[in-house]
Amino acid sequence: MSENETPVAEVPIPAPSLDGAVAWLNVASPVSLAQLRGKVVVLDFWTYGCINCMHILRDLKTLEQRFPEELVVIGVHSPKFTNEKDTENLKRILVRYEIEHPVANDAGHEIWRRYGVQAWPTRVIIDPAGNLVGTAMGEGNLDGFISAIRTVVRVFDEQGQINRAPLALDLERARHADRPLLYPGKVLADEASGRLFIADSNHNRIVVAALDGQLVETIGSGLQGDNDGIFTQARFYRPQGMVLGSDGELYVADTENHEVRVVDFPARAVHTVAGTGKQGAWSGEGGEAMRIDLNSPWDLAIKPGILIIAMAGPHQIWVVDLLHDRAYPYAGTGEEARKDGPVNTATFAQPSGLALDGNTLYVADAEANIIRALDLPPGNAVTTIAGGDLFKFGDEDGTGDAARLQHPLGVAISAGRVFIADTYNHKIKMLHPATRQVTTFAGTGTAGHVDGAAKTAQFFEPGGLSVSGDTLYIADTNNHAIRTIDLGTKLVATLTIEGLTPPPTWSYLRRTT
Repeated sequence: MSENETPVAEVPIPAPSLDGAVAWLNVASPVSLAQLRGKVVVLDFWTYGCINCMHILRDLKTLEQRFPEELVVIGVHSPKFTNEKDTENLKRILVRYEIEHPVANDAGHEIWRRYGVQAWPTRVIIDPAGNLVGTAMGEGNLDGFISAIRTVVRVFDEQGQINRAPLALDLERARHADRPLLYPGKVLADEASGRLFIADSNHNRIVVAALDGQLVETIGSGLQGDNDGIFTQARFYRPQGMVLGSDGELYVADTENHEVRVVDFPARAVHTVAGTGKQGAWSGEGGEAMRIDLNSPWDLAIKPGILIIAMAGPHQIWVVDLLHDRAYPYAGTGEEARKDGPVNTATFAQPSGLALDGNTLYVADAEANIIRALDLPPGNAVTTIAGGDLFKFGDEDGTGDAARLQHPLGVAISAGRVFIADTYNHKIKMLHPATRQVTTFAGTGTAGHVDGAAKTAQFFEPGGLSVSGDTLYIADTNNHAIRTIDLGTKLVATLTIEGLTPPPTWSYLRRTT
């Protein structure tokens, strides 16, 4: 909604009902528009794997803070993927992203169709009389929404029609306990140093352990923020991918800070090497690394002097020239699509995992449900190795385009094989690049936490992979665990991080209000 639109309709159009959800979350019972009379209502149509939908959550928090008594936000989760339809999976997302407004699981898209929604995310404003005010698709428009809601509140307040009584909530987080790891997104195993680095994403820290699980140290206070400084004072915000530099420094994709951070172990300090802390839009120019806005960096790879970023937000691959402190887009036009070819015309769809094998960069292109191969300079070309397309997903072993994945978030290389975290299928798959053959390596396809033989083991939305020797390490995100697979015996185990406890600082799951 633009700031120039009139937020009060001359001819009232009643908003359609909210009937048809298979479940309501964060409330004790289904919510109707009749209950919300006297409130300004913002409906947020979203699907939980969508990066643009994730970005909107911060705007919604801002609106809730600006209008704490007059506004009710209702999330209408109209899923893209089969896995996203499951209410139990959705419950974990509410906790993971700290969502505290009512959410309808619109698994059959009944509310979506009733409102004529065509894209994620879409937001709809409803006035206190239950009439439609306006609709906006895509990201942004925060200022327009604030202006529109302010006007609606003023008009209806003058008529004595604003209800400032709070809506009763029954928050999902009250049913979840804190634990040593909380939604770990990525993992990095370094055979040379014998260390394991874990992005303990929802604890806003990096955990360092030995490969056998003995805790070495933690980096970050556990508080959300982008503070540089010594290990105990530095702050991250849901970090994801990591990579080691040539001097032993650890680069971190600090995803929700829209920054890349570096951990200096001799100095025991963290500082920022790229990004301003603000979410950026697509830019074809690039610029000074510390002055350019990044957009949800999700994973990292490295070559001498060059840091490579899976920039999920603008659907691109970026690079940071570490010698000249410059950051710029390298591959992808910014369009969300599957298109192979030269790097300046190819497209991606939320690239989220990287693995480098010589001069070939393998990319888990999550929303396109494919694995890409990016031939680095001088080749500078993108090829799809396996998988479907934006709306061609599933769980099928096969060759090339016949294989089906569902929102893969991670890749790792071992002996010429590409291992895939097939996240929404709760599986680990294996790809032979030469033949393009994809086969299931571990996992039944049912979400769970079961160790043992690979064919009967269960995972729960694994997000990151890394290999050291004959061991594949897995960030099993929704199980809050690091899992291992012995690549020889194909036995799955859960790695215990000896001595690890939740951070002593503020934690979302330990809040009392």
